[in-house]
Amino acid sequence: MIKAQFQVFVSPEAVAEAVAAHIAEVVRARPETVLGLATGKTFVPIYEALVRVSVETGLSFAEASSFNLDEYVGLAPNHPASFRRYMEENFFRHVDLPAERALLPEADGDAAAACLAYEAAIVARGGIDVQLLGIGRNGHIGFNEPGSAFDGRTQVAKLTPSTIAANTSDFPPGEVPPPEAITMGIGTILEAREIVLVATGAGKAEALARAFLAPPDETCPASALQRHGHVTVFCDEAAFAGMGHQAKA
Repeated sequence: MIKAQFQVFVSPEAVAEAVAAHIAEVVRARPETVLGLATGKTFVPIYEALVRVSVETGLSFAEASSFNLDEYVGLAPNHPASFRRYMEENFFRHVDLPAERALLPEADGDAAAACLAYEAAIVARGGIDVQLLGIGRNGHIGFNEPGSAFDGRTQVAKLTPSTIAANTSDFPPGEVPPPEAITMGIGTILEAREIVLVATGAGKAEALARAFLAPPDETCPASALQRHGHVTVFCDEAAFAGMGHQAKA
């Protein structure tokens, strides 16, 4: 039995609209919501939709807080491929989320100290209410690569060649991603009260099936989500194809 609720849509665009609507509903119901945010191509249309909802309906993030999943080690916040820059361009600068409560790991100094500080900041804010997640083709969540411990905390992670290759297009020509990043650990992610996993495209079908149709195994980090009691997967039909005849929500 699948230990998650699946919401399946006809297209990535429909997925983005549905995720944005869900996050907007959560924030309206609890303005002081603590959001766990993610980056990557999958989330660009989601943030676009969420910004549009904010502009059109007056949805405010003034009382909310956010913690991003990860950041590359050694990239300055203004680097064009940093996740801070991504968040500023796609979301932060377009909404009224206070800058002092829009946090990412500080990965341009003492990384070990930054990991401890990030964990402490999440605890001080009362924990994450809703955590957005993508899923890598190898099943990674955040930058928790295959083999990551399910009880891991925020840490410096070494990136696999496949992850580096997948992210190289986000960097200026001639640059490649750093070999390390600070990421929330799987244990940190699992402490969120709700998890929203987003997967679109046929390239994610195999990883999604491994995450939910096989027993939890550290070779597929996303399979740890089976241990959480409140996971909703928002996906398109192409990503859902690997699930066979499992029931849709």
